[in-house]
Amino acid sequence: MKTLLFITMILTIGIPALSQKRLAQTKTKAEVLNEKYCSGLFNTAHADYFDLLDDQNASSATSYLNVLDWLQGRVAGLRIYTTKYSVRIPFIRNQRANVFVDEMPVSYDYLNMLPVTDIAMIKIIKGPFSAGWSTGGGAVAVYTIRGEEEEEIPSESR
Repeated sequence: MKTLLFITMILTIGIPALSQKRLAQTKTKAEVLNEKYCSGLFNTAHADYFDLLDDQNASSATSYLNVLDWLQGRVAGLRIYTTKYSVRIPFIRNQRANVFVDEMPVSYDYLNMLPVTDIAMIKIIKGPFSAGWSTGGGAVAVYTIRGEEEEEIPSESR
């Protein structure tokens, strides 16, 4: 009798626990992007992600010359200020943010030269972020399209 009760109890507790594990294994789109592109200090889940390979984001972003202009108004706490030399500088929560392209620090005017069509993902890290540089404003991390993600050129066009 005790054995039957024990088996019944294990089955009742064990089956829902197994089904919860299966549900927990599904990853969100942000987690998939984070694993695909980010490494080291940039591998954080506490950020805003924009997948520019997604058709909806890509079609609206390609009409902008600078990706920071496209981000304006899409991220809470992010403000883009333009200097008199047309250099756009991002501020997150009123503190200057660093800009990284493929996890390498770049100057703010570098994004003026980077075509929006070459960008695969943008990650906005809010709050204190230090990747070897002291900043309290966070970071704007831009990831460019990798070779395997580019569309194949048809053989007729070559």
